[in-house]
Amino acid sequence: MAEGSITTIIRKIVFKAEPYLPQVPKPKKKIPLPTRLLWCGVALLIYMIMGQTPLFGATAPQFDFLAFARVIFASQQGTLVELGIGPIVTAGLLMQLLRGSDILKFDFKKPEERGIFQTATKIVTYIVIVAESIVYATAVYGPGVTEPYFLYVMIGQLMAASIIIMFLDELIQKGWGLGSGISLFIMAGVAQQILWSMFSPLPAGDGGTIGIIPYIGQSIMGGDLSNILFRSNQLPSIFGLCLTAGILLILVFTQGMKIEIPIVSTKYRGFSAVYPIKLMYVSNIPVILASALTANAVFIFQMLWANMNPRNNNFFMNFVAQFDPTSPSTPIGGIIYYITPPRGLDVAALDPMRAVGYILFMIGIVVVFGRLWVELGGLSPKSAAQNLLDADVQIPGFRRSNAPVEALLNKYIPSVTIIGSMILGLLAGVSDVLGVFGSGIGILLMVDILINYYTQLVREQVEVVMPRLGALLGRK
Repeated sequence: MAEGSITTIIRKIVFKAEPYLPQVPKPKKKIPLPTRLLWCGVALLIYMIMGQTPLFGATAPQFDFLAFARVIFASQQGTLVELGIGPIVTAGLLMQLLRGSDILKFDFKKPEERGIFQTATKIVTYIVIVAESIVYATAVYGPGVTEPYFLYVMIGQLMAASIIIMFLDELIQKGWGLGSGISLFIMAGVAQQILWSMFSPLPAGDGGTIGIIPYIGQSIMGGDLSNILFRSNQLPSIFGLCLTAGILLILVFTQGMKIEIPIVSTKYRGFSAVYPIKLMYVSNIPVILASALTANAVFIFQMLWANMNPRNNNFFMNFVAQFDPTSPSTPIGGIIYYITPPRGLDVAALDPMRAVGYILFMIGIVVVFGRLWVELGGLSPKSAAQNLLDADVQIPGFRRSNAPVEALLNKYIPSVTIIGSMILGLLAGVSDVLGVFGSGIGILLMVDILINYYTQLVREQVEVVMPRLGALLGRK
């Protein structure tokens, strides 16, 4: 089927379905910043309450099938946010990849085209919500359900909760809040994990508390400080706290590194600024894609192992994946063993080659996805040059046309893509191996989201004077 015909079919579906789709209306006028921040707080409060509300009729499964993606999906096992933002992220990523690969052709310069694309994404989100709710409830909670009625109730709960989350995200993105609900929920989830690791008063397996701060107090009162630097079983420690602080500082420092290209406005005489090309040009999307791919590979081979090689006596399957029969979530051999992180310094010390192999794997796969995302995500030198021209600005000393501007950007963007991806892969790999609070991918996401919020606050001020330039400077 031709690409154009696919886009035409989607337009027809959108025109027929749009009148029946409930949606959050846009505010009639721009809402003051304090009010928008208040709406963000309300949405976050609702999400956190849902994250503490257990699924009715659910029994605790023996294995957490979404453990690999809890940070990315901002989800909590056994609660209304079991699926978290997973359906929204999956649908949005799918549509962006289809658009970036030119399978779907929409002209985002036209507001009506952007509206059609957003509505199509919303329809896909509904489809993903229904599919994931049915599959997940059936596969995870279905075996423990004695009455079919409870299974239907759980599917309904997952669907309803996911739709509420979708509307919370839409509420923030439509202008009632600031940024996006997805970013807000991820940031809150990671921050919650970090605070839990620091201050949790609940007892841990070593006789102390989970949180490192109360554990230090316990150790001082007990007169035994021998175990506060390192703790077994991946429990929070002084080493983990210092490592987390160090990774945060490195991320903030590298996020501020950029190449600044001078630009001048063709509409506002005398106005000049800079177009920043960040060292972390690709942001954290390649890390998310790499983590999702790895986690799905682990999940698939886990299912194959359970059905084909539960005793680890199949030569071919042993080469690909081996798991501990007493703990099916723990890989003990095969390729899968080397592409999953040995979390914690004590675990990494038992097999240093696995730790090194995982870090090198993360660097390589993040570089691959980084280069892919630059092309598919509209961040290539060609796309960036067109964005500059569309914003009515030009680079001094260069003709106002695509070719010379693209040639200039081509000197920088491919290089920062590879270097930035290598740094992200290295930080994510090292952080996961050494056991930072909130996980390596979680720390990367949180810092990136916080910096994006700061950028949006700056853009709010710039857009008051020059709307189009403000939107441009707000891009990554």
